[in-house]
Amino acid sequence: MKKDLLNISDLEVPDFDTLWQKTRRLKKSLKDGKPHGSLQGKTLGMIFDKSSTRTRISFEVGMYQLGGIALFLTSRDTQIGRGETIADSAQMMSRYLNGIMIRTYSQKSVEDFARFATIPVINGLTDLLHPCQILSDLFTIREKKGSYDKLKIAYIGDGNNIANTWIEAAAKLPIQLALACPAGYDPDRKILEKGKKEAREGITLLRDPLKAAKDADILYTDVWTSMGQESESEKRKKIFKNYQINQRLLKEAKKDAMVMHCLPAHRGEEISSDVIDGPQSVVIDQAENRLHVQKAILEILI
Repeated sequence: MKKDLLNISDLEVPDFDTLWQKTRRLKKSLKDGKPHGSLQGKTLGMIFDKSSTRTRISFEVGMYQLGGIALFLTSRDTQIGRGETIADSAQMMSRYLNGIMIRTYSQKSVEDFARFATIPVINGLTDLLHPCQILSDLFTIREKKGSYDKLKIAYIGDGNNIANTWIEAAAKLPIQLALACPAGYDPDRKILEKGKKEAREGITLLRDPLKAAKDADILYTDVWTSMGQESESEKRKKIFKNYQINQRLLKEAKKDAMVMHCLPAHRGEEISSDVIDGPQSVVIDQAENRLHVQKAILEILI
């Protein structure tokens, strides 16, 4: 792997294999109660411009379990919020810390931070991409299905950072991706065009969620309204009303299809309660795997 984890596009196939091997080992060590303090004496700085449940807990607990410590910082806690340049902050923090995780709005901010930092920088989420989430989802699929090779993943909903990152994954790995998004809510155009050119198994963008879900191995969705879009909530509910993962959509997928959601979920909106809480849902398992996959990322990079 490169020095930083900013997106999935930068990863090569051997990087995925290394990540899955380490994740399995670390998950088993934790389940068996075996110490695995590979990062003893190491410190991770965690910069949050966006609120979080899973990202903060998984990284903070992950560093603790690996023997290190994690520092929680918001823009109010640093001089970045008072006008200090990213270059100065990145270089200064590189002298204090062993790694930095950033959860923020702009992808460019994370990339700029990584450019000036001499220590690893991890993208904990931006408005454009969410690599840690999709890597955890890929591990979950391998864990449950044995492999993701040739599987069809149907993403239903907003063309947001999750959709963009699934496109990046489909461009690197032998998975088929079908996206169903309302007109005007497509994934990032450049990411989609690049993904379509590079994907071995194909990427399609559809308007009909039933067609996207047809014979799918995985049904995946996310909230219709992301952080920072709260003023659009009522408008989006009307536009996305036919893009709900429910029993009708589930019947279009394969009988053993898994249902995934990166959480938090709004039951009755992007997904029905009976589906997300039903036997084909693996949403809690994929949430747990954020911890194990991110520990592997931390161990590899730091």
